Amino acid sequence: MLFAFFIMGFVDVVGIATNYVKKDFSLSDTLANLLPMMVFLWFLVLSVPTGLFMNRIGRKRAVLISNGITILAMVIPLVSYRFPVLLIAFALLGIGNTIIQVAINPLLTNVVSGEKLTSRITLGQFIKAIASFLGPVIASFSARFFHDWKTIFLVFAIVTALSTLWLMLTPIKEEKAEGKTSSFRACFAILKDRQILLFFLGIVGVVGIDVGLNTTIPKILTERIGMPLEQAGYGTSLYFIARTIGTFIGAILLTHISGRKYFLLNMMGAIAAMVFLLFTGYLPAIWIVIFILGFTIANVFPILFSAALQRNPDHYNEVSGLMVMGISGGAFITFVVGLAADIAGTQTGGLTILLAVLVYLLITAFRMKKA
Repeated sequence: MLFAFFIMGFVDVVGIATNYVKKDFSLSDTLANLLPMMVFLWFLVLSVPTGLFMNRIGRKRAVLISNGITILAMVIPLVSYRFPVLLIAFALLGIGNTIIQVAINPLLTNVVSGEKLTSRITLGQFIKAIASFLGPVIASFSARFFHDWKTIFLVFAIVTALSTLWLMLTPIKEEKAEGKTSSFRACFAILKDRQILLFFLGIVGVVGIDVGLNTTIPKILTERIGMPLEQAGYGTSLYFIARTIGTFIGAILLTHISGRKYFLLNMMGAIAAMVFLLFTGYLPAIWIVIFILGFTIANVFPILFSAALQRNPDHYNEVSGLMVMGISGGAFITFVVGLAADIAGTQTGGLTILLAVLVYLLITAFRMKKA
């Protein structure tokens, strides 16, 4: 199952891919950011239906289906490299990733006890972050040595196929979905719980921050430092390295301290770092700030997700679907970030949007009930 979290991280390739596609097809920020929007739009459309459908087909089978769709998404750009075709490929990537994100966390509850769930979901996010930071590295390596950054899709397709085979051969005993909600109305009624709604909106915000930074960091390094894109992509890798370290440390610390307290401390640090990033053009300082942002953002998603699952343990599948629907924030917030950058004529405009979202997340941390 941890290998499935690794496959989940492939969705973050959209950040560096957006920068390469923008360069290859001479696109504006607004148009280029249609790629992440095509990916994360499906989290809005398919998350809840997937949660309900899992009650019928099972969680493991849903993960296997998502892997098949992901392999198809990885093959398409290798066959045809045109912008309209890329929109289709990244839409499929979004569909596959939506299904796996809805399915894998509830599947984890079949083998992990409740008191360890936050720590284990955080460990899964650690594995996901490894895939996320490897993406820009593989793309940059391919661009420099093979003169084709798209080799990354071939690598991801092969790895996904291996994960599929491994999961197929792994026996997992799933709970039967007896007495579960089976309608959209009943599923969305869960949002009447104010804490569940708070967690949902928090996930909208944190994914928006994550994808926004993923796509904006290379642009900042290119704009302010004059760094070529092949090197600027390593800024995204640094961000994901920091996230990887953050999730690893978080998996340990969250067994000893409350998620709410850890959430609060991280958001205070993230806001301070983002304010500094708005004004600095000094490369070493930018590297440091990127690392701080990656570290402080790392554990917000698993904290909110596990809190939601534990809030309503009778409806794991439906709650998971609702929380994953919040990942659609990555589409809309990133689109607004690109629009703000175009209007301002500088990436600082987009960073201002991300700062506002961080402030909202701090408010979310204060309003969470103590855990």
